[in-house]
Amino acid sequence: MSEFVHTSVSQRSGRILLDRPRALNSLSLAMVRDLAAALLAWRDDAGVDAVVIHSSSEKAFCAGGDIRFFYDAGRATPLAGSALLEDFFSEEYALNHLIHFYPKPYVALLDGVVMGGGMGVAQAGPDSRVRVVTERTKMAMPEVNIGLFPDVGGSYFLSRAPGRLGQYLGLTGLTIGAADALHAGLADHFVPQAQMAALTALIAATPGAQLRAVIAEFAAPFAGRQGDSALARQGAAIERHFGAASLAAVVASLATDESEFAQKALAAMAQRSPLMMAATWELLRRGAGLGVADCLRMERSLVRRNFEHGEVLEGVRALVIDKDNAPRWSPPTLAEVTPDMLAALFEPAWPAHAHPLRDLV
Repeated sequence: MSEFVHTSVSQRSGRILLDRPRALNSLSLAMVRDLAAALLAWRDDAGVDAVVIHSSSEKAFCAGGDIRFFYDAGRATPLAGSALLEDFFSEEYALNHLIHFYPKPYVALLDGVVMGGGMGVAQAGPDSRVRVVTERTKMAMPEVNIGLFPDVGGSYFLSRAPGRLGQYLGLTGLTIGAADALHAGLADHFVPQAQMAALTALIAATPGAQLRAVIAEFAAPFAGRQGDSALARQGAAIERHFGAASLAAVVASLATDESEFAQKALAAMAQRSPLMMAATWELLRRGAGLGVADCLRMERSLVRRNFEHGEVLEGVRALVIDKDNAPRWSPPTLAEVTPDMLAALFEPAWPAHAHPLRDLV
């Protein structure tokens, strides 16, 4: 594998270690390819009964995609970047699809930062996933903060979060902890960080076929120790505000609520790309009625349109390159986002027969 992805097999489990700590395990194209190669090799291997993915970093499981690479590659040509940029998103989304439908238990130890592309690597399908969080878990889909949208399958898993939690998480891009991740259905078990070494040792000694049951039994005594979920406490407010009929109505509703929760959400949204918030609103509306493959195809087309527009390039410039935290969004306000702008973003970037993810089912 690459220098940042280490794989091994023991006790009939395939083990993946993400090892790019200086970049919080941000995914490069080489890492995406390594992950896909390992998972494909183990998928039909009778000697592998489960997969475990974790991190060498004390700070992060995976902070997302390598956004500096996005910026450099996206500026390479006037029409949304180099072949490497195109390959990155096509192969990353294919990896997300592979993980979602993985036929063997897929154990993700989500200690530390889990954001963006890291969520795509973490959110396996319901038949395989075992997602463990700790009190150090910091989970988010913060793409609107850099002029993007919640991709890597976000149109699928956020649109299926309870009530309007997906809209709240996708539009604000705010970070949640373990209790909120469990409440939102984005994690399965809580284990205190102090017990993670013991859990890791147990996993290493357990045959792959028994992992799901053993992890659930190990985590059971800690089920009530993850703290209270702020999202659960604010459930009525989230439903009232983010259940409004339009994005503009969401903003108007939040503005009438002087609570700390509502004002924090409103302040976050005021910093985000208006165009990408509108795109996120529409993305989640459409995603609720689509399967995984169609969600990923929609996202792949939308990301191409986004780079053509340039919103993500401006967001990364402001956040990462120049670090002035003053993005010049286009358009600058939600009121200036027109139906035609939104329709252009969702216009297919390829005919169906030429879509890079056409073979996903």
